[in-house]
Amino acid sequence: MIYMQLQIILVIVDMTMISFTSLPETVLVQILSHLPAKYLITVVRMVCKQWRELIDGSSLWVIKCQREGLIPKNIRRSPKDWRTFYILSSLKRNLIKNPSAKEDFDHWHIARRGQHKWRIETLPAECRMMLSDERVEKYFVTSFWESQKEQLIDLQEEGYWSELMDNVNPPIVVTDWYAARTDCGCRYEVCVQLLSQHHGVLHEFRPERLILQQCSDSEWRQMTHTFRNYGVGVRYIRFVHGGRDTQFWGGLYGIRVTNSKVVIEPEDLT
Repeated sequence: MIYMQLQIILVIVDMTMISFTSLPETVLVQILSHLPAKYLITVVRMVCKQWRELIDGSSLWVIKCQREGLIPKNIRRSPKDWRTFYILSSLKRNLIKNPSAKEDFDHWHIARRGQHKWRIETLPAECRMMLSDERVEKYFVTSFWESQKEQLIDLQEEGYWSELMDNVNPPIVVTDWYAARTDCGCRYEVCVQLLSQHHGVLHEFRPERLILQQCSDSEWRQMTHTFRNYGVGVRYIRFVHGGRDTQFWGGLYGIRVTNSKVVIEPEDLT
């Protein structure tokens, strides 16, 4: 749709015998700002020196940020680079698919099934507590023996090309929510790895396994970690979590997990 709009503009310009070189720069910036970022960087930037300078400048990207509502209302400073800020802001989303069991076990690879396999329950169920995020309605449940599930995130497929990750090193924020039943102790574990093109481990977050004692409060707790300054070569992210109960009871008495997130953040301007 955007590309068609630009084509119409180009036809009108051509019919009126006005060349792009004679257009006021402010008008040209407005026209170019309607194109997708990837097209601007990979194609349009190569057309001529004037267009390259406009795309490398900040005005075009400020316009795109304003149009798409990407600038925080409580902004206190400008970003180091408006183009990078726009790209990361427009790409920002949870890279974990099906984080809260809305799609059964789609997108998850079950690495360890436990004795009674992974199951899904609807909140609050045996946890008795709701999450602060009311949009989360379900969670994944483990039993005794080891239970693990994982996702592998391909950054290239998600729109984060190599140069962007290598040159900017945007913060990678990982969060996960976990809870126990009130009547049975359980163990929670998580591991997040930044991987190279050939799946070599470049960086890893693997905290100690967390034991929730029997007769706990069943309150939902959040795990969070941020990767920064991780250098070059990160092409994949592997997210693994799970656990088991500590009493070896038959049934679904192990750790509960839900609302997992991996988010690549733009620069904080607040």
